[in-house]
Amino acid sequence: MKYIVTGASGLIGSAIISALNKEGETDILAVDHLGNTTEKWKNLRALRYTDYMEKDDFFAMLQEPGAISGRTKAIIHMGACSSTTETDASYLVENNYNCTKQLAALATEQNIRFIYASSAATYGDGEQGYKDDESQIEKLRPLNMYGYSKQMFDLWAKRNGMLERIAGVKFTNVYGPNERHKGNMRSMVLRAFEQIRDTGTVKLFKSCRSDYADGEQKRDFLYVKDAAKMVLFLLKHPELNGLYNIGSGKAETWNELVAAVFAAMNKPVKIEYVDMPEHLKAKYQYYTCADMTKLQNAGYDEPVMSLRDAVADDVIRYLIPDKYLGDWA
Repeated sequence: MKYIVTGASGLIGSAIISALNKEGETDILAVDHLGNTTEKWKNLRALRYTDYMEKDDFFAMLQEPGAISGRTKAIIHMGACSSTTETDASYLVENNYNCTKQLAALATEQNIRFIYASSAATYGDGEQGYKDDESQIEKLRPLNMYGYSKQMFDLWAKRNGMLERIAGVKFTNVYGPNERHKGNMRSMVLRAFEQIRDTGTVKLFKSCRSDYADGEQKRDFLYVKDAAKMVLFLLKHPELNGLYNIGSGKAETWNELVAAVFAAMNKPVKIEYVDMPEHLKAKYQYYTCADMTKLQNAGYDEPVMSLRDAVADDVIRYLIPDKYLGDWA
């Protein structure tokens, strides 16, 4: 296969395959674990790819000599456990650290372009800033085990000289079509859509800090279509290695985000602020904003969709008609 995409049925993985399809690329091996508890398989229906493999079968195949053909141009590794509330640290280490090490080693041995998903969760509370500077990553202190599992690989790649040969992408708060399967990890755009549809009201966490009013906590929100464009830019420029932020470069509030959903649904804004669960208080990020200077200096100059326009695209084109990314109609 020309391209291997892991996490192929996920929010970002399916968007990357869709973006490749739009450029005429279909020689793709899609890898994921579809399981029996979600309908992730629906995210694949409108995508074009040569073959599909379950994750366990794929990693077993990698043990065989010559498993990856010489014509493989790139491995885009988006597969991982992305739950920020996952408490099984051993599970996260196996899925997010060990599997990535194995793929990175294989790719570098065979001179295959390797792009993997890191995360803005590695930045923790933001005390060290949000700059994708490899020289400073030892100072980062993620707030949850998910973020640390991503940080573990970033550090391993740096210690072993890998960051000079591979690209890690640090996604911010990505939202968009093909995330219905994500359960508690669904974006607030989808959650707000469901709440407005069912009750007419959106619930947001109250702030526990005096310097942030309720709903005024800020995040760097990024539409998945823009995220896929940035990854494809790095794919086309194999000379660009190291860590790169993938974000909007803007910090916007939860109130602004849900107001955009209300507007897209043509409904009046009605927000109820609720107490934050105790187990989240110590892990909650009040502000995130990716420094996008590095990617822009590398030549990426496409503007991201505004929050209002991107949310409207998601709600009107996908959520209301119940369509999936890749549906051409």
